[in-house]
Amino acid sequence: MTSAPAEPPLLEVRDLAVYFPFVRGPAFRRVHGAVRAVDGVSFSIRAGETLGLLGESGCGKSTLARAILNLVPATAGEVLWKGQRIDRLGEHAMRPFRRHIQMIFQDPFASLNPRMTVGQIVAEPMTIFGLHDPRRRKLEAMRLLDKVGLNPRELNRYPHEFSGGQRQRIGVARALAVDPQLIVCDEPVSALDVSIQAQVINLLADLQRQLGLAYLFIAHDLSVVRHISNRIGVMYLGRIVELADAAELYRRPLHPYTQALLSAAPIPDPVVERKRRRIVLTGDVPSPDRAYPGCRFADRCPIAEPRCAVTPQELEGTEHTVACIVASEKRRGGMTNAEARMSKE
Repeated sequence: MTSAPAEPPLLEVRDLAVYFPFVRGPAFRRVHGAVRAVDGVSFSIRAGETLGLLGESGCGKSTLARAILNLVPATAGEVLWKGQRIDRLGEHAMRPFRRHIQMIFQDPFASLNPRMTVGQIVAEPMTIFGLHDPRRRKLEAMRLLDKVGLNPRELNRYPHEFSGGQRQRIGVARALAVDPQLIVCDEPVSALDVSIQAQVINLLADLQRQLGLAYLFIAHDLSVVRHISNRIGVMYLGRIVELADAAELYRRPLHPYTQALLSAAPIPDPVVERKRRRIVLTGDVPSPDRAYPGCRFADRCPIAEPRCAVTPQELEGTEHTVACIVASEKRRGGMTNAEARMSKE
């Protein structure tokens, strides 16, 4: 008896790259290079799963999110929705897929039209996709506002009459208006107070359980990503350097950059906090307009070897993958060059 073929993931990203060319000279406007905002990123998201994407500001997380939704053109690579490629589709052909993939933006103050009422904002996606008649849209907007914890009677108020946390809830309601299967959350709580952040995160988790949603959750806050994610990818300078189950990543980080990030996160236990060893990175983040034959983190890495800067680094492993030849050798039980030299001495 043959087993049924595995269902493809909702979203699959293969070697995605987004380059922004820059020009110089007022007369000829010649292209002198490109900013490699995203450079060879691959991952997949299955139904009901949350993939957290972690990294410092400027590493390419938001550009990656917009490339997935075809809001910025991909330079190379592929984006597939349920096995169907969507990264090369025009605006008209892309529209049916936008119903299944919605987005919650980082800034709740800038992402809502100040000239529209809350009811109009939440109902707008239904209008765009031709869902329901006007009366039903109003009822659906009221239902969605209630679902995200807002008073449905405030349908005719404007965004400026709400707090930051309430505005982000309006953004969540808008994203839910067309019954999506995947929501891309682009740092949805970074502009909010800490107490409000927890409320929005709990709301997203509750909605996921109720509706079976999948999330791509982008953030630079370690605790937020850990709370909501099933798996976590760590980005550095346009590439994913480590990808693993959330609990496994926090328990046993392999990449030196991931280790440095986790060592900087405060722990609410003074005894543990005093015993921890912090990893302080030296130097600045390299320029994203350079091509790197080897590891982009080599100049700042505390365990880097000469070969790291010239050897291509690809994600290795099965469930817990890491793009570091030194970490991969340690995991396999081998001896790194640095350790070999130390043993001879």
